Amino acid sequence: MGKLQPTDFYIYRWRYYIGYGLVVALLAFFLVFVGRNVPGALSQAEMDAVVHGSQLSIHNPESLASVSSHYYSMQRLSIHFFGVTPIGIKLVSLVLAFFTAIGAVLLLRRWFHSNIAILATLLLITTGQFLFVAQSGTPGITYMLWSVWLLLSATMVTNKDAKYPRLWRVAFFLLAGLSLYAPLSLYLLTAIISAALLHPHVRFVIKQMRRRSLAFFLCLTVIPIIPLGYLIWLRPAFALELLGKPAKWPPDILHNASTLIHQYFDFITPSSTALMTPIFGLGSLALVGIGAWQLARFHYNARSYTIATWILLLLPVLLINPTYTSITFVPFLLLVASGLEYLLKSWYGLFPHNPYARVAGLIPLMVLIGGLALSGVDRYVYGYNYNPDIVQKFSRDSQLLNTRLDRTKQPISLVVSQKQFAFYRIVAAHASAKNHTSIVVSDDPLRYKNETATVIVSKDAQPAYAAQIPTDIISTELNSNADRFFIYKNTGI
Repeated sequence: MGKLQPTDFYIYRWRYYIGYGLVVALLAFFLVFVGRNVPGALSQAEMDAVVHGSQLSIHNPESLASVSSHYYSMQRLSIHFFGVTPIGIKLVSLVLAFFTAIGAVLLLRRWFHSNIAILATLLLITTGQFLFVAQSGTPGITYMLWSVWLLLSATMVTNKDAKYPRLWRVAFFLLAGLSLYAPLSLYLLTAIISAALLHPHVRFVIKQMRRRSLAFFLCLTVIPIIPLGYLIWLRPAFALELLGKPAKWPPDILHNASTLIHQYFDFITPSSTALMTPIFGLGSLALVGIGAWQLARFHYNARSYTIATWILLLLPVLLINPTYTSITFVPFLLLVASGLEYLLKSWYGLFPHNPYARVAGLIPLMVLIGGLALSGVDRYVYGYNYNPDIVQKFSRDSQLLNTRLDRTKQPISLVVSQKQFAFYRIVAAHASAKNHTSIVVSDDPLRYKNETATVIVSKDAQPAYAAQIPTDIISTELNSNADRFFIYKNTGI
């Protein structure tokens, strides 16, 4: 009887499918977990997104001439069904994050070997920045989504072994037009077009396409751009916003550069913003450095052209507007995968014919990947649960208020500060429709004071009621600023 070979085992033959299945299952678990529990509250940016989405109207086309209006429209639909709750606000981001990760797996499989794709994807779904953006009810996830699927479809267009090549060509040219509605997508398209013009293989593939087919595909790009041109005509500043122009102009370049250094390289100073910094752990950043070195060594291939051009175009934009750091996640992910590929090839190159050494080399690699993945999740969970500076950036006020409104069927007056008024007016409208009761909202403490028996006052608006004694206080479990709403009974009614 001959000796058994590794390829004879069922698990070995299906190892990549098992690996991809585990990664997808882990991804789904992480998204559900962070969507419900970490941080399990709303940032000011998410509340602003809800307000922004409520102002969109097809009857007012100029309101649609805003960055990421497609995201806000989907979020508004989600809120319509699930209310102004964390799941209603975050659901769109969670779904888009799932499709982003799936696209990243397919992209990495095309650019690297399957083992590298699985390991790099594992690092993707356990990185704090991805987990944060995935659960945040803001358009940050769309920057990753467009980047991944544009690169994937562009790769499949030039891949001679791709199944359904015509379908991928339709997808790329259609996505190229639609992606222009998202900020900074033009820079990735410029990088892809530059690679197409400069790289011989890509030029050859394009020349092989018939002119009639090329004209048809170009129409797929132009047609979605026509409404965009109309929106820019209505509001010319929209074009500059899509290119990354910040709200404040001129920008403070030195301050922005300091912010970027802090976000990527400061491993000493604790984060004081909603986004936990540094964005990447030290180990992941080291892999990015190795990947960048590999990029410089093999600068002649199409993927190096694309990544290098893309990063060079993004650098000045980030100096002008550092709020778009999410857009760097995809090129950094590709550099991490390139760094992993170099480490694995280097080890295998030392022992090309020694199976024991090749297997032994996987042990430190798995320790490295496992350490990066576990530390990424651990840092994210503990940072957003126990870092006092970060925890204070998130609010559970709307959840507390909704719970109270569900228990009260009588008419209620809700008094909030001027800054809170726009958001809580939406909260009250959904709660009123759900509970079939009357809820009026005002930023004037005296406006509805004598019209309802119950008055709920937010902490920011409470100083106007300081002389009265509340009958109840709605509070959180935090050890500071725990009192969020004060309930007063109007005895005159």
